Amino acid sequence: MEDISIALQQWISVDALVGMTIASIVGFIASLIAIPWILIQLPSDYFDTRIPRHWMKEHHPILRMIGLIIKNIIGVVFLIAGFLMLFLPGQGLLTMLIGISLMDFPNKRKLEARIVGQPTLLNTINTMRQRFNKYPLTLAAASHESGDDKTKETD
Repeated sequence: MEDISIALQQWISVDALVGMTIASIVGFIASLIAIPWILIQLPSDYFDTRIPRHWMKEHHPILRMIGLIIKNIIGVVFLIAGFLMLFLPGQGLLTMLIGISLMDFPNKRKLEARIVGQPTLLNTINTMRQRFNKYPLTLAAASHESGDDKTKETD
């Protein structure tokens, strides 16, 4: 164990290791608070691909563009943090789901529905929502996802 510590100190300073440890602990605690709060605030039909979503539709086009850029940057940060949490303490899959939800790319809604549709994840989210008297998440039936979906994705 001491050999690993010495080898690690050759590549990374002790101050950097302490800083990364503190950042990891803060990130873990923040994810325990933020991720459930975000999932509870979502409308119950948020992941239903049959329901169109329009983000900042009524705002000025320049404001909408700036908002979309900021939203995508935050989504990438959540996605990367979620990926890191697969190896570090934290709620990796839920954080990645939040990141994907914030980003804009083709077929995003189908990917979200597929991820949330995993029974274990859906049950976990709905149990969390039930504790705060929120309706469970609803998903489109499988026939809507595989067929031609009439709704347009306009996040």
